[in-house]
Formats: sequence, structure tokens, C-alpha cells
Amino acid sequence: MDIGIDKLNFFTSDMYVDMGELAETRKEDPNKYLIGIGQKKQAVIPNSQDSVTLAANAAGKIVDDFERKNIDLILFGTESGVDSSKSAAVYLQGLLKINPQASGVELKQACFGLTAGIQLAMGHIMMNPNSRVLLVGSDIARYGINTPGEPTQGGGAVAMIMSAKPSILKINPGNAHLTKDIMDFWRPLYRKEALVDGKYSSREFIDFFDQTFNEYKERENLSTSDFDALIFHLPYTKMGLKALRIGLQGESKEVQQRLFDQFDASKQLNAEVGNLYTGSLYLSLISLLKKGKLKDNDLIGLFSYGSGAEGEFFTANTVPGFKSVLENLDISWLDNRRQVTVSEYEDIYKASLEFTDRNFLTGFKQDKSEFKFMGQTNQQRMYK
Repeated sequence: MDIGIDKLNFFTSDMYVDMGELAETRKEDPNKYLIGIGQKKQAVIPNSQDSVTLAANAAGKIVDDFERKNIDLILFGTESGVDSSKSAAVYLQGLLKINPQASGVELKQACFGLTAGIQLAMGHIMMNPNSRVLLVGSDIARYGINTPGEPTQGGGAVAMIMSAKPSILKINPGNAHLTKDIMDFWRPLYRKEALVDGKYSSREFIDFFDQTFNEYKERENLSTSDFDALIFHLPYTKMGLKALRIGLQGESKEVQQRLFDQFDASKQLNAEVGNLYTGSLYLSLISLLKKGKLKDNDLIGLFSYGSGAEGEFFTANTVPGFKSVLENLDISWLDNRRQVTVSEYEDIYKASLEFTDRNFLTGFKQDKSEFKFMGQTNQQRMYK
């Protein structure tokens, strides 16, 4: 049975801050951000958007009446949860009016949550061949204003529907997985902003990739030249490039050039949006599918990493005819986003940091998105 991705979409805010302008305001060389970490723009998320509404805005484009009736499982990967008890998947189910027989859970392991969801969906569909599973990775990446991690902020959501007989990607069974209890990145319960040991995390990311990539190749009797593309979770785009260089050591110039070109296509959207945490790898996938040079049945290697830490390498093949299906995946709206000044970005950022038991309203009236977070009444979140 072939199991994989049948529909795919993503969403982020309609505002961004220019990374060159941010660097100059922070008295840094713009090339430190534009070249050193490889980021051009960073999504600015208003307080009328949270992980639930980002997910709903992404999934709303692929959940039609047929899906509302037939989706039987919702898997919501996030590390930006809005409730310590109630699953974001339940909020999402209500907003999208998905049938009440569907079950759903929230998955958390840093940026690994959506990948864990894919593996769970594979098993679920294998046991229930008519199943349709909605998966989302939705996050807002925050490190704080004028901190070392600030250039790697961002936010947004990727949504997909998995099924048997997929029309975009067939996920291959098997993977190479690695788990280590380390403190490279974490966010204590009392914080809304992450803590990170950047250099340590970068070393672990590369080491996790090197180990899982080589283990997978040995297990599946593959060589690097067998891959048509290698894509990565990208907290910033230069991170994936560093790992790819390790993976391509000793390969021919032709193989290196081909895989570097495909990686370049896969990083384009991440460079325009910033860090999506759980959705980051799958934004790379969307970018590759839309901007890369892929053919039917091409083999794609995917490396997922969630700090703390779990890493996984797995593969997928493009389904014959996938390009015609992707015509429905629109990314042109990214060019119409509004640039905000650094001062505006700081004001928007500060307006999103309140933890309180008081009633409040967000700026939802200025938000043109279909789904928005309105605020809190009697300690209950309100959505529109």
C-alpha cells in the first residue's frame, strides 16, 4: 500500500521585517543576516494569530466538504501550544467544522512534532486504508528582541492531508532515528521565549544528520548519488547548507552540483519567512516542489530535527502527475506582504507576550485572515 501526502498548503502572516534593515538597527553588518545565516525576511506575527489560527488558515485551504466528512484523525505538531491541557487539535477541529467522529491530539518535541505525526499517520492509515489524516505543524518562533536568536525568529504553519494512494508524495516505510537527552534548546513553562545554546545546537544538528543519513543509506543499500534532493529542517537556511556539505563530502562534482541546486530551491521560502519550528522541514518541501527541478518518482531525502533532541532521516518519492496537483498550491501571495519597520515589528512583538487571567482583546479587527484569535473572556480563548 502506498501512503503519503495527498494535499499540502502553508500560511504565515501578511507582514514581514526586512533582515537587512533589522541588522542595521542592531548595528550589525547586514551580510551577517543576509549571507551569514541566509535569511532575507522574517514573518511578523500579530497578536490576533496563534498556533491554532495559523494552523486553521493553512488547513482551511485544503479542507473542503469532502475532507470535513472523511478526516478521521487530526495530528497537531507544535511547541507553541495555547493550553496545557486541551489539545490544539480540538480547537482546530471546531474551527474547520470537521466531523465530530474524528479524533485528535497535540504532539510536542521541539521542531520534531509534525514528523512524529507523519509516522503515526502511516501506521493509522495502514490499519485503516480509507482513512484521511489531517496533519499540521504550527508555531511562532520567539527568542526576544535584540537577542542572539532574534534573527532566527519567524512563524507560520504547514498543513497536509495524508492518505493511501497519495497524489503528491509517497512516504517510504522505514527511517533512521536518533534521540539524545541534551540541552541545546528549551523553553521552561514560565517562559514564552526559547533559550538556546546556538553553537552547541548547530553541532548537534550536523552530527544528528550525519549519523541518521549514513545509517539510512547503509540500511537501505543506497548511495548519496541515488537521491534527487536532500532537504532539511531549517531554523535558518545556512544551517541546512552546513549539514549538506558534510553529506556531500567525497561525491562527484555532478552529484554535488545537482544536490546543491535542489537545496537552493528548497530554502527559498524559508529565507522569506523565517523559522517555522515544526513546519520548517515541510516548508522546505513545499519550496522544493514548487521551485526545484523534480520529475515523477524522484527520491527525496528529508532530515527532521527537534532540539532536546530527536533527529530522523526518511525518504519519499514524487508521485506521477504531482506537478499538476501542485498547481492548486499558491505561493504568489507571499510577494504581496507588507513590510513593517523595525519599530513596528517591536511593538507587534511586545503586544503578543502577555500571560494573564484578565479579559482582553487582540487587534483582530485589523487582521484580514480568515481565522483569527480575538482574545480572552473568563479565561477562555475566543476565535473568529
